[in-house]
Amino acid sequence: MLFLIVTEDGPDGERIRRTTREAHLAYLKDAGARLKFAGPLLDEKDAPTGSVIVIEAASETAAQLFAENDPYAKAGLPARRTIRPIRAVLGEWPALDE
Repeated sequence: MLFLIVTEDGPDGERIRRTTREAHLAYLKDAGARLKFAGPLLDEKDAPTGSVIVIEAASETAAQLFAENDPYAKAGLPARRTIRPIRAVLGEWPALDE
């Protein structure tokens, strides 16, 4: 099943992103084909204010563990996090659970 993980950065987001970005990117790359999409949410000046990740996981608990083990999360970047199951219907991703 696919899960959408959306986070909003806390007040020290710029510094945390700068110091943990490489570890965060390596963590996402380690997810391999399970990772469908990842990128920052941007403000009007193109500065990151949060993140969006779409990952294939066995359960919401597994998606939660993936989010909690992200170096950004371990460094305290997100002030808020939402995880929701989603279904791919159109676009380049196959509809995995039709």
